[in-house]
Amino acid sequence: MARVVKNKELVNTRLATNYGGWMYCDTCKENIGYLCYSTYDRLELKYQCNCGSQGSAFIDFDDSKTGQICNDAFVIIKNRFCCAKDNEPLITILDKKVANYELKITCKACQSMYRKVK
Repeated sequence: MARVVKNKELVNTRLATNYGGWMYCDTCKENIGYLCYSTYDRLELKYQCNCGSQGSAFIDFDDSKTGQICNDAFVIIKNRFCCAKDNEPLITILDKKVANYELKITCKACQSMYRKVK
């Protein structure tokens, strides 16, 4: 069943679909990562693309819950940042395409909120 998006704010960023899939920089059209459709509950991403463009994405849903801050590191499986508790893939950020980023993402299953800064 499709989720109902409550907030979706994209700045210089495009998603392949409504709330997931491939993510692109709107300025240079480069692929910057992949957002897994069904495993995240809330996303806050700010980044600087290698082209110099600043971009961001904020997405949450009608049924989103407040996540618990998790100090565990992501588990990395095949280039994807995954939840440390259940190994579910959450997001991929293509390091070679972005100069830096700040990421907060909440796992839908366990409500762990992960943070990563590059």
